[in-house]
Amino acid sequence: MSDTANDLVLSLTLDAARDKVWRCWTEPELLEQWFCPKPWYVSDARLDLRPGGAFFTVMNGPEGERFENAGVFLEIVPGEKLVTTDAFVPGWRPSGRPFMCAEVTMRDAPGGRTGYVARAMHWTGEARREHESMGFHAGWGKAAGQLETLARSL
Repeated sequence: MSDTANDLVLSLTLDAARDKVWRCWTEPELLEQWFCPKPWYVSDARLDLRPGGAFFTVMNGPEGERFENAGVFLEIVPGEKLVTTDAFVPGWRPSGRPFMCAEVTMRDAPGGRTGYVARAMHWTGEARREHESMGFHAGWGKAAGQLETLARSL
């Protein structure tokens, strides 16, 4: 997939096996352990791994902040690719507040590592700039580090 002006991209090589990284993305009890940059955390993850199935998390902040994130999976290629969006909720109902689609790809890298690309695709430049100012690179990068640590421990 080629980048557009509305994409934000994090591309890393994780020092963890791809099957373990995949598990961290697709098993709710594992996703809850790494998905938000600490001190934020996820208290509820619901993953229905099929197109149109729920991708739901509750993100909690250190000051009592609580953000529910409801969306659906658009595409799943086992062990390789996940695509989600908040434009729809389960049942293909419009969410009323589309912000982005997320695409995560994984490939084998030398030494048992994982080539990892997380792409946030926004409908507008304004949404992309908002996400960037929220700390996309720092936040998604820190979460990816937490993902790597957890995957290595499995």
